[in-house]
Amino acid sequence: MRKKNKSIPVNIMVDNFGGDISIEKIAVSDLISSDKTDLNGFEEAEQSHRHDRHSFFLLESGTVHIEIDFEKYKIKPSSVIYIHPDQVHHTVVSENAIVSSWAINNENLNPEYLKLLEDITPAKPLVLEDETFSIFSEAVSLFIKFSERKNDKLYHSLLKDSCNALVALVISQYLEQSKSTDKLSRFEIITKAFREILERHYTTAKRPAEYAQKLNISTPYLNECVKNTTGYSVSHHIQQRVILEAKRLLHYSDQSVKEIATELGYDDYPYFSRLFTKVTGMTALAFRNKNHD
Repeated sequence: MRKKNKSIPVNIMVDNFGGDISIEKIAVSDLISSDKTDLNGFEEAEQSHRHDRHSFFLLESGTVHIEIDFEKYKIKPSSVIYIHPDQVHHTVVSENAIVSSWAINNENLNPEYLKLLEDITPAKPLVLEDETFSIFSEAVSLFIKFSERKNDKLYHSLLKDSCNALVALVISQYLEQSKSTDKLSRFEIITKAFREILERHYTTAKRPAEYAQKLNISTPYLNECVKNTTGYSVSHHIQQRVILEAKRLLHYSDQSVKEIATELGYDDYPYFSRLFTKVTGMTALAFRNKNHD
């Protein structure tokens, strides 16, 4: 029977490094046939969760099927993936996988890297070139050796710097596949700023005018920028972000639809219900029942 949760489960990652940083390499056989215990980030398939920190996984061999925010991915060897603490995920199946992983919380993450990670969220699996993959693998192996030197005077600093170095390697790979900031058009720069603000305020700000005001531009101009860059209006993006969180809570928690509406900033419960149906094509309860089958 599925566990009852009033909110989305958060997996408090346990390690031997003080509870805030981890670097490790693990071998995972077929996940579905496991004893359903925690496998250092590759938990049993039925329990979806968030992590309490930024998590990175480098697949060295085997295959992993993972679902992140209702998107399914098949990850092949020589791939790396980043999972933000807000993202809900679970591993569907792991076939003879060898995975290097590292995780770090906000307090220990380089502030510059934190901002860059927000810009690339959500991140899809990234296939690395052979030379780059070799650098990643060698770096992880070296940093794991560092993590075993617990009696070193600067042990925590060494671990923190090692993990941040790996994070920087990941970010650099994602940035290579995207436009550099100095090449962005004015429309793209404003759209990027809008998305950053949306992530912080989607539960409290529901009108395009509120975001335009925060950006000190007119509402028509904000709409022009966003639609030109993405093909969709500001209202569309606001609704999509709200509905994503609603889907997470409907699927992974046992809050009522009314409770979820309130949490997402809608005092008008019927309006929220109509919005959910309009965006997804089904009622909130139908979505919950479908995904619990």
